[in-house]
Amino acid sequence: MSNRTLRVNELIQRELSAILRQHYQSEAVSVTITEVRVSPDLRDGRVFVAVVGDAEQAQEKLRWLRRTAPAIREEIGRRVTLKYLPKFEYVLDHSAERGTRLMRLLDEVKGPEEEPDQP
Repeated sequence: MSNRTLRVNELIQRELSAILRQHYQSEAVSVTITEVRVSPDLRDGRVFVAVVGDAEQAQEKLRWLRRTAPAIREEIGRRVTLKYLPKFEYVLDHSAERGTRLMRLLDEVKGPEEEPDQP
């Protein structure tokens, strides 16, 4: 991935977060933009979101994001000047859940720590 693509990813992630915070504060309070990946030609992009809550709440927030996507994309177009503005696909990010599960499994394998005998 080129340096320019990385910078565009970070810029769009910052702007998306700012737009959600400023314009959709009540709806987006439980939504975090964890990562943005745009294609090298800047035509398409994937926005990874983490949602606080259960699976049903996550699906509801994802549906909400997809409904408001045209307005969000329009606002990004006003803030960011690019030759092509990517069309975004919103995807749930399960990496935090996987990390938590992995840490729990590691703790189970490790077992309770035994205290050393003191003389």
